[in-house]
Parts: sequence; structure tokens; C-alpha cells
Amino acid sequence: MTVSVVPLRSVTMDFVDSGLYRDITDHAHDAPAWLRHTAEIGTEAGLLVFVALFALGWWRARRSDTRAFAIAVLAPLATAVAYVCSELLKSVVTQERPCRAVAGAAPSLAECPPYGDWSFPSNHATIAGASAATLVLVRRTLVRLTVPLALLAAFSRVFVGVHYPHDVAAGLLLGAAVALTVVALATRPATRVAGAVRGSTAPLARWLTGPGPRPTAGRPHASQLRN
Repeated sequence: MTVSVVPLRSVTMDFVDSGLYRDITDHAHDAPAWLRHTAEIGTEAGLLVFVALFALGWWRARRSDTRAFAIAVLAPLATAVAYVCSELLKSVVTQERPCRAVAGAAPSLAECPPYGDWSFPSNHATIAGASAATLVLVRRTLVRLTVPLALLAAFSRVFVGVHYPHDVAAGLLLGAAVALTVVALATRPATRVAGAVRGSTAPLARWLTGPGPRPTAGRPHASQLRN
């Protein structure tokens, strides 16, 4: 019995948004030099703004109730969990970067990451989405700042040529979904831990967690009750 072997045709993935990627990177090269340089710097600097907002949120939450303080502490931790999830997903999907895969595209403004640093989903967009979502839980008025900043940070990754549009869209959604889920699941135990630490007599613990809300007139603070 003779079995004939039929050679399989190789398949090249052509994503539906590769044309959009070309259009964006073409416009990036036609943009003024100051805008190109700003995008190259801003694609990383945007994440530092989120770090500063996390620090500010923690500092302000030291004067808030224990639950609000717990959420402020959970926000950057949940963002870190979202980042780990994006890294795990990258290792499964192993999608090549568009700066190498898209034929005829303009050269990327940023250095194309090495082979093995996969494209889907965007870590930057994941961190931006997670940060924007959790910071809104810390302080609702931040939505006017964090959401535009997250969208801009995500778009900049396509603008500088290192991600497809679907990479950053998936990253934003993944980051927000994972981070909000982590905060929702961990708020109650984190509040108990924060309350225990606030009740500690250790100076460092009391400084890290803060004194809590200021007592209102006629209502003694918890520390006064212990005395």
C-alpha cells in the first residue's frame, strides 16, 4: 500500500489591521520632527506618569478610611498582575513584531525589539489599561486624566512602529479586565490586613498606612479610643 504525501502550503498571517499599521507609520514618518521625538520619549514616559499617580494615590489614601487605603495599595499590585498575564499570553501567541513582519511598512521610529520579544498583546498598553482602570477606583476624578493617557500611551506604540493596532487594543482590555478583577477579589482581605497594620504600634507601619481619616467633632479617633 502506497501512501502519497501531499506537501502542505505554507501560510502567512496577514492581519486585517496591517494596512492600518502601514497608514499610521507612514503618517508618523511624515510628522514633524518634534512630534516624532515626543512620541519616542512619550511611549515610555507615559508609564512613569502612572507610577507617579500611584504614589500620589497611596499618599492621599493615608488620610482615607481603611478600605480606600487598601484599594490604593492594591492598584499598582493589580497592574503588576495584569502585566504578568500579558507576558504569559505573549509566550503562547508568539506573534512577530510588525516592524519585521509587515512588508512595505515604513521603518519603525523606535528600535524594533529582538526576535522572541513577541507583539501580542502590548505590555505597555496592558499596563496603561490596568493603571487607568485602577486609578479611577482610587479617585474617580482621575478618569479625565488616566483614560486619555492610557489611550495615548497605547496609540504611541503603533505610532513608533513596534505594535499592531490590535496588539494595543487587546492590551488595554486585558489590563483593565485583569486589574479590576484582582482589586474586586482582594479588597476585602486587603482591608483586613491594612486595618491590622494601622493598629500596629511600629512607627514604620503607622507611617506607611497613615493615620486614617481625621476624627470629626464629637467623634474620637480610633487611636484615642485605644488610649
